[in-house]
Order: sequence, then C-alpha cells, then structure tokens
Amino acid sequence: MEQENKTTTKDKKTRRQHTQLLLYFLKGSKHLFAGSIIASLFYALCDMVDPQIFRAAIDNAIGGKEPDFPKFVTDFVDRLGGFEYLGKNLWIMALAVVFVAVIRAISGYLQRVLNNKGAETLVRRMRDSMFSHIEHLPYEWHMKNHTGDIIQRCTSDVEMVRQFVAEQLVSVVRISIMIILSLFFMFSMNVGLTFIAIIPIPFILAYVLIFRKEMERGFRECDEMEGKVSARIQENLTGMRVVRAFAQEAKEKDRFIEQNNHYNSLWVRLAGIMARFFTTQHILSMVQILVVLIAGCVFCVNGKITAGEYVAFISYNSMLSFPIRRLGRMISEMSKAGVCLDRIGHVMHEPVEQDAPGSVEAPMDGDIVFDHVSFAYEGSSEVLHDVSFTIPAGSTLGILGGTGSGKSTLMLLMDKMYTLPEGCGTISIGGTDIRGIKTQHLRKNISMVLQEPFLFSRTIQENIGISSRSLTREDVKEAAKAACLDEAVESFSKGYDTFVGERGVTLSGGQKQRAAIARALIANAPIMVLDDSLSAVDTETDAKVRRALEERFGSATIILISHRITTLSKADKVIVLDNGRIAEEGTPDELRTAGGIYNRIYDIQSGLDETHPGAGKEAGHEND
Repeated sequence: MEQENKTTTKDKKTRRQHTQLLLYFLKGSKHLFAGSIIASLFYALCDMVDPQIFRAAIDNAIGGKEPDFPKFVTDFVDRLGGFEYLGKNLWIMALAVVFVAVIRAISGYLQRVLNNKGAETLVRRMRDSMFSHIEHLPYEWHMKNHTGDIIQRCTSDVEMVRQFVAEQLVSVVRISIMIILSLFFMFSMNVGLTFIAIIPIPFILAYVLIFRKEMERGFRECDEMEGKVSARIQENLTGMRVVRAFAQEAKEKDRFIEQNNHYNSLWVRLAGIMARFFTTQHILSMVQILVVLIAGCVFCVNGKITAGEYVAFISYNSMLSFPIRRLGRMISEMSKAGVCLDRIGHVMHEPVEQDAPGSVEAPMDGDIVFDHVSFAYEGSSEVLHDVSFTIPAGSTLGILGGTGSGKSTLMLLMDKMYTLPEGCGTISIGGTDIRGIKTQHLRKNISMVLQEPFLFSRTIQENIGISSRSLTREDVKEAAKAACLDEAVESFSKGYDTFVGERGVTLSGGQKQRAAIARALIANAPIMVLDDSLSAVDTETDAKVRRALEERFGSATIILISHRITTLSKADKVIVLDNGRIAEEGTPDELRTAGGIYNRIYDIQSGLDETHPGAGKEAGHEND
C-alpha cells in the first residue's frame, strides 16, 4: 500500500510538472489555440444541428407529426410558414442544410488556420527556450550527455508534443461537446435506447486505461533508443576521418546495424501492442453500433420512436462512438507526448549556471593565485592534489606534465567550466575569488585555445572574428598574421571568405590550431591560455607565434600548456605536474639543471632533434 501511495504521488508530481512545462511553452500561442477551440465548438454544433433538420423533415414536415422542439425553434418555423409549408417546400430545409454546411466549412477553416499557427508558434518557443537553456547549462552537464540524444530531444520530442497539442489536445473540447450534446439529444428522444447505447462505453474506457501504461512504457523505450541511434550517427559523422583512416567502416556499420535492429524490434513490439489495442477497440465500437442499430429497429417497429427519431438517433450514436474510438488514439498520443515532455523536462529542469549572490565584475589584470586546489571529477578519483602556485600579472607561465596530470583541468577550473567545490582550495584573480566574479565577465577576459580547436561551419573570417560583429577584415587579418595563418589563407581562392567545413575538416590540424589562436588573439583579453594548442605546428611556426604573442601581449598574462620544451623555453616560470601534484617549479634555466622531470624531457627532445635534424619541422609541415 505504501509503495502504491508513493507511485501515485510520483505520478501526480510528474503530471503537474508536465502541465507547468506545457503552459510555459504555450505562452504566445494560447490565444491562437483558444480561437481554434472556439471555431471547433461551432463545428461541433453544426454537426449536432444536421440530424435535427433531417428529423424535422421526416417526422414533422413530411409525416405531419406535432413538433416537440423548443419554443424558439417552433416560433422560427411558424414565421417561415409552419411545418406544413416546409413540407411543400422542402428546398427550404435543403437550403438550411447547405447553410449549416457553409458555417461548418468556415469554422473548420478557421480551426485549422489558427491551430496550425498556434502549433508553429509553440514549436518555435519550445526550440528557442530549449536552445537557450542548453547553452546556459554547465559544461559538465554537456560532458555527461550525448549530443545526438540532446538533438533528438530538441527535434523529434518537440515535434511529438506539437502533434499532440495541435491534433489531440484541441480536439478534446470538440469531442467533449459532441459527447455531451449527443447524449442530451439521445436522452431527449428515447431514454431506454440511450442506456443501451452507453452500456458498452465503460468497458471500452477500462480497456483503454489498461493499455495506457503498456503503451507509455513502449514509447519510452523507443524514444530513448532513438536518442542512442542519433548519438551513434552523430558520432560517426563527426569522426568520419578517423573511421576511414583506420578502415573501420565495416565495423562501425555492423555496430550501427546491431543498434538499429534493436531499435526496430522495439517499434515492431510496440506496433503489435497498438495493433491489438486498436483492433479490439474497433471491434468493441462496432459491436456497440450494431447493438444500437438492432435495438433501434425494434423500438421503431414497436412504435417507441419515429422514423425521423431513429435516423437522428443513429446519427448521434455515430457522433458518440467516434469520440470513444478517437479516445484510443488520444491515449496513444498522450502516452507519446508524456514520454517526450518528460525527456524535454529532463533538460529544462536542469539548473543553469548562476553567479553567486553579490558577484562582481572584478579587474582581471591582477595576479592569478591557485591556493591549495584539489579537484575530482564526478565518479572518479582526485585529479588535482593540493596544488598551489602564483602567476604574476603580465608574466608567462608554462605548464608541463604527462597525459592525465591535470594540466587542462587547472584551466577549466579557472574558466569556471567546472565548479571548484567549497573546501577544495581557491582560485583568485587580482585578490578576488573567481567564485565571486560574474561568469560572463570572467570568460570574456580569458581567451582560451583548447587542446582540440573547434571551428564552426562558417567562413574563416567569421570563425576568427566570432567574438564581435563589429570586427573588420583588417582586424581579422592582423590577428591571422600574428597567428602565422595569413599566408595560408591568402593562398585559398576565396581567401578569408573560404567556407570551413563542419568542425573545420577542410583545414589541416596546424591551420585549425592557428585559426583558433587568431580567434583568441582578436579578443585582446588580459589573460590568454594556450592549452597544447601549438602541437600541430612545426617548431619554426611555433617560434613565430610565440614571438607574435610577446609583441601583441606585452602586458597580458599568458599560460602555455605544452609537451614541447621549446614552446616553454621563453616562459618566466614553468611548473611541472606529475599525477596531479606540482613536482617541480622554477624558470626554464633552473629546471634544465635541476636533474628532474623537466630536464629528462629536455634531454629526450634535444636528443631526437640531434638524431633527426629538422624532424620536428617536417612533422609540423606534414600536419600543416
């Protein structure tokens, strides 16, 4: 019992969250859907009027029976000349049917137009809201969620919610009106026959509710698997160069086919469930209609209802059975929409990055201090262990260390890509803890060139000048020259208007790195971080870029992370990380004579240079 109560409470909370989220998305389109509902009401009323016109024509105008319509109806007919007159001029009643049909057509048109406008407005708001929200989610959230799955939530799931709201939710009002009015007219004509008509309905509804949970579970499995398939496609398309370089096309195809087959099997199983559901529901509905037809004939033969009432009753029963059959479709769509809203809510309910209360836009040209910093990624052991060092303002710090030693983690923490927990030390700039600096202000004043440079599918100029729309071609060229990229760009037929393929695939590794450096240079930030961003360029270009940095950023604080000793040789100070701890610290000359890790790497790299003269340069050109 306690478990059932918990489940019920959880379901209520989930429904409440879904409703709140849907109402949030409906801002801006509520009036359009409201207009669509009103038009739908007129459409439903027209459906209700037609059977009464036929009934009046058969029983009163032709059969001569005393009318039992409301007074306002009989008064209106009397002004036209009475039912006897209408019997002699049936064209008037035919004209009434045409008039109702015109009203129905206009109502249907308005309902569709307003509904479609509302649906597209809803989709636009959903996608805008989700994109904006995703952009402001923490970096670590993006690291834990597959890009393909996120895309699927923003496309397929959004489209499913649109279909439900546009095609099902708005229909609820029309269906409700049809059921209420149909039952009203049916009871007004014959109570006994109406009870016969509604006896099967509770069984149909119970059957629908039993299948709802099973369909919802099936839709959830299919939706989640679709996200995994999308992630697989996205991953392979992004890494196509690697797949082909290692001749892994067949292997990746087999992995995709296996996953896609599983996805297909889930849909086949769900299709079987839905087929059984809709077939059984259809049979039950047809049985209900057949029972009413037979019972109606018996009532008509026994004189309990007239021929006109029988025709009208059958029409109303059809209007009653249609919504009941439609209910199955609505439940099915509701299950899909519920799953999709849940997946969208998983994104929208995630907390976005927020500045601490009282955060300020502190000066960013002061000393950078890491004080007893320790950090561990979620679910893993500690990456940094009690790291402390100071970077004087305007100086250049070099960071050397093996893979996994924590070099990049230090910079991600400084840029607040990951939050440094309380009690794990502090990182301050100009004496202000970065936790108290506004995140946007902090990042605008730190130019970072990451290990894996990312270029957008835009022109070279747009990629370099992405930080500001006011930058001119000359500004871009100046930054490109400083990054030793200008000559390469000028050799392209379209120059700076050359379109860069997805993730920069049309450029070499060295060109991508230099484009990323130019992008960082153009921001003129007081702090610049190059995270192993010269690894794909030759030693000559490396030296040119470092000279350009010295000339362009004489007063800026520069942090160089590299495995190449020559890149760090002009740094004011170098720290050597080993397993998340500072193993050595000093000037390049001091560390060269200290006999430690730095000196060993220096000897190894110098030995390689002596054994293979120009090897570094050649390798760099090959990447270029």
